[in-house]
Amino acid sequence: MTMPEKARPDTLRGDDVHREWSRFKYPQTLINYGVLFGILLFFSYSIHYLNIPLERILGMFGRLGDVLANRYYPPDLDYIADTDYLDSVIETVQMAYLGTLFGLTLAIFLGWFAAYNVSPSRKYIYPVARLVAMGCRSVHEMIWAILFVTILGFGLLPGVLALTMFSIGFAGKLFAEEVESIDMGEVEAIRAMGGTNLQVFVFGVFPQVRVAFTGIAIYTWDVAFRAATVVGFVGAGGMGWYLKRNIMQIETERTAAILLSIVVLVVISELISAWARSRVSKAQ
Repeated sequence: MTMPEKARPDTLRGDDVHREWSRFKYPQTLINYGVLFGILLFFSYSIHYLNIPLERILGMFGRLGDVLANRYYPPDLDYIADTDYLDSVIETVQMAYLGTLFGLTLAIFLGWFAAYNVSPSRKYIYPVARLVAMGCRSVHEMIWAILFVTILGFGLLPGVLALTMFSIGFAGKLFAEEVESIDMGEVEAIRAMGGTNLQVFVFGVFPQVRVAFTGIAIYTWDVAFRAATVVGFVGAGGMGWYLKRNIMQIETERTAAILLSIVVLVVISELISAWARSRVSKAQ
């Protein structure tokens, strides 16, 4: 039985059958191997310069298991069941929620101003918005918390402001990148009809990035909640203050219980975020 004529390989177009094989040639090979050699050389030099004892890494996990078993087990679950500690958990959730809410609200406008294709002023507003986003993102949330605690004193307000600054820089950059990737056809149509910059953003830009903005907002909340569990370590309130106090007092079993509660809260937050992201993806 012969193969049908239309199914024979020799009847296919030359572009579909012919495959060209190529490899890197000089000087590409020299450059590639040179970069790889430079990376390995820098890695080796860093290990030698930092005096990292590689031979001790293999035995590290055994020692870590002994420390956890002898000092951090069993965790003091009664301590985290105390009313005062549960209040700090609620404060942590509130701090993360408010910081994310304020930060996302400002990040929407920052993403608009920092998007080159729709920025109201590419000469003045765009570079300033980019600088603000870069500045907020460059400083770690713990550093923001230390600065606000120094200015405002201990409490939840410095933590909320620190998470707000973090959310502005984190979400603002992502918002701007989403806006810069939109289809400009709708934007140009609204501009041709005499629409203002605000109308262009509301009716031409936002409908195209609404789902992406929602996903970014959920991810920002997820990251901010993790940060909220530790900003209290520097006096910004919440669970972090209990963590700092017990670490300094070498209350290892209580510290283990606090860390366990943080892990549980992060897992719950991750499950909620995953559910919300799945709902958003279906809305597309």
